[in-house]
Amino acid sequence: MMDADPLILTLAFDEPTFARFDGERRRYFPESLNRIPAHATLFHHLPGDRERGVIEAITALARTVPTPEVAVTGLRFTGRGVAYVLESDALSNFRARLAQGFAPHLTAQDRQGWRPHVTVQNKVAPDKARALHADLSAGFAPFRFAAPATLLWRYRGGPWDAVARLPFGEND
Repeated sequence: MMDADPLILTLAFDEPTFARFDGERRRYFPESLNRIPAHATLFHHLPGDRERGVIEAITALARTVPTPEVAVTGLRFTGRGVAYVLESDALSNFRARLAQGFAPHLTAQDRQGWRPHVTVQNKVAPDKARALHADLSAGFAPFRFAAPATLLWRYRGGPWDAVARLPFGEND
């Protein structure tokens, strides 16, 4: 019997971008709650009992997509945290095509509009989040990064277990 714990699909960052986001997440996220590295979620809940099919579908589509460039365009105050806002037409199109294929299996959270972001602070008092948002916004300059792959994880209630790295493009 296959594992029924859900699968999560996130975006891989290039090394400098990961170092920046994860460093800020370790600095600003409450330590007792920070169980996973910085990430941008494409899907929160894919069917864990269909792991092989999920991997095959993502791999087949990702091979047809050149490595997406992603723009980091600003910061979002979330009420109890702060997130970087991401924009990429190529990535949005990739996710939309996957969503069509996985439609019968998607949860309400994954069916709603996708707003790509990287959370570096969450679950803090609103005034603390507002202060960090102001601090990070004051020094923010938009930048871009290459997203070399997607990362598939298994959710087990705490830290995530890595399942697969699924690269974009034929030659990655």
